[in-house]
Amino acid sequence: MRRPAVARVLVYAPIRFGSVAFLFAVQAAWAQSPAPPGSYRPQAALVEPAAPLNLHQALALAFAANPELAVAAREVEATQAAVEQSGARPNPELAVEVEDTRSLTRTTTVQISQPIELGGKRAARIGAAERERDLATVDLRARRSELRANVTATFHAVLAAQERVKLAADTTDLARRASEAAAKRVLAGKVSPVEETKARVAEAGARLDAAQAQAELRATRQSLAATWGNLAPRFGRAEAPGGDSALAALPTPEVLAARVASSPALQRAQIEVQRRTALSEGARASQVPDLNVSLGLKRDNALGYNQVIVALAIPLPVFDTRQGALLEALRREDKSRDELVATQLRLSSEAQQARDRLEAARTEAQMLRDDVLPGAQSAYDAATKGFELGKFDFLDVLDAQRTFFAAKSQYLRALAETYRAAADIDRLLGDAAEPSALPQTKPQE
Repeated sequence: MRRPAVARVLVYAPIRFGSVAFLFAVQAAWAQSPAPPGSYRPQAALVEPAAPLNLHQALALAFAANPELAVAAREVEATQAAVEQSGARPNPELAVEVEDTRSLTRTTTVQISQPIELGGKRAARIGAAERERDLATVDLRARRSELRANVTATFHAVLAAQERVKLAADTTDLARRASEAAAKRVLAGKVSPVEETKARVAEAGARLDAAQAQAELRATRQSLAATWGNLAPRFGRAEAPGGDSALAALPTPEVLAARVASSPALQRAQIEVQRRTALSEGARASQVPDLNVSLGLKRDNALGYNQVIVALAIPLPVFDTRQGALLEALRREDKSRDELVATQLRLSSEAQQARDRLEAARTEAQMLRDDVLPGAQSAYDAATKGFELGKFDFLDVLDAQRTFFAAKSQYLRALAETYRAAADIDRLLGDAAEPSALPQTKPQE
């Protein structure tokens, strides 16, 4: 007797128990839960004041509205979601198999299968995802430190530009008064007309310097406002913290070494070693085959009875043992350890160089402020008053003027250099006031 034809229909459908309700529960919990440690949430919108601006206000504006900082914050949120996803177990699978199209001789099998991960794959996957989140958190801290350093350096560049504008205005005023005085003395027949010509040339040069100082001030103001996304600055003049003569603080060697140890760049290298270690553990765990457990029921209409089906399936690692993947992960782990040593040496060297520049700039600025500027100011005032009384000629005034204004400009450059060097230290090592702790990892079951 010929057996009837057999028709097989396989239907596979992954089961997601309560997925919709769970999704709404997670969304509600995320909306009500506080931000994870180390994450960043944009502050309320701040308005740039049309009044004098201090450094604290500039930093608040930049932290609230800097687009690059927002990008780093979104990456932290994305990696936090990846940590949640990495802990998910494989979904079960439902299969329905129908043999024969005739109902009297049809055999129907309903079977549910559940993959079971072995070898610690899930724990290794979670560990790698957590290290990715920690890297994003450190990157956010580094971006905040870099932004703080940029704002601080640009703010003091605005202060220096304001002083140069003021200095150029004083120079222009002096040149104008010198030209007027020279013209009067020429009319009185006391000096040659050449003196008046020299005075007019000096006045034109002073006006040109004043225009260049104004252009520099506009450029630095725009650079500062750009850190909070404003291309048209609204603030008035910048107000110096601690006065116009305050110098950037010089960290001690002990403080510098401690900041190197807690710097974002070094922390990132350390976390990269941990991430590579987790990936190596995952590669080692991938060598262990996963188990697939199946349980089902088979209905035979021809015989009129049901059969219980229990099955176990496990791949045989005969051809692919994942040995190459493990070796690659181990070599990359060794590479990350070498990069950690290189990063520590680079940070220590560059931080020490920045400290040396800061110390040299502070020494120069202090000498100019305490020793050079008072004498140059006194000589300049005496020459100006003597010229107005007719006791000195214009060349004496120009010489005193150049000496004083050159010393003043040199002092402003040295003062700005102190803050640039201090900003370089903060950019390398992070802000000393920023918390360096990373989010604590929750134990996984």
